[in-house]
Amino acid sequence: MTGAAPKKDRPVVIEVHDLVTHYGARMILKGVSMEVRDGEIMVIMGGSGSGKSTLLRHLMVLERATSGTMKVLGQDITQLGLRDMIDLRKKLGVAFQGGALFSSMTVGENIMLPLYEHTDLDPQTMRIMARMKLEVVNLAGFEDLMPSELSGGMIKRAAVARAIIMDPRILFMDEPSAGLDPAVSSALDDLILRLRDAMGMSICVVTHELESAFKIADRITILDRGDILFIGTPDEVRAHPSERIQNLLNRRAEDDTIDPEEYLRRLTGDEPLRNAAL
Repeated sequence: MTGAAPKKDRPVVIEVHDLVTHYGARMILKGVSMEVRDGEIMVIMGGSGSGKSTLLRHLMVLERATSGTMKVLGQDITQLGLRDMIDLRKKLGVAFQGGALFSSMTVGENIMLPLYEHTDLDPQTMRIMARMKLEVVNLAGFEDLMPSELSGGMIKRAAVARAIIMDPRILFMDEPSAGLDPAVSSALDDLILRLRDAMGMSICVVTHELESAFKIADRITILDRGDILFIGTPDEVRAHPSERIQNLLNRRAEDDTIDPEEYLRRLTGDEPLRNAAL
């Protein structure tokens, strides 16, 4: 029996080429190109205002770009109608930063919600599937609790269970470790690695937690002011000579010098504000 193919030889599940995005007159993404491969964990990092949240929304097929192309699971996003777009989104899972569980529903009901919305399964089958996913995230027996009865780490895991309830091809996670203590954060990292290995899914994670990023990532995409500075393995990122990358890794502030004449023009309105990523 042959072993699994190296990740660099695996099929591409997300392909982004020269993606440009504007919010009004402001350019947020400035010709971003990247790809995510089958079965890999891609971590997206960058400072505040780098454009990583905007990029994530594009990858989740929630926004359309000003220009450029993007294929998800082989489908050209620019060519999809509404029905096909909805069908594609069913193959994607999303674990939101704060969990986004509905406070009026039990944990089990929250996890079953995508099944109620997108399938015709009978309630008993849905309950069994929800319990299976709770087992995966180490929350077996918690389906009848309310979200308010869970700790922060448990809420994150419940959100992951809901995100994988329909066995997505690609899982997106927005700041999964935010607000968690180091031990709980490490356990969540282990869960992400298990999901990748056990379910064979591709996982895209936006995070600012360096320790977590280097632990889980197969590759890291570093964004800066709407541009991609570098894409590489954790070891390649650590060794990269770029001062901006090293400033990010070592949490060093950067001093942006402002030309006095340009500053005056900006104040008087004689020149548009410099484009900046949100």
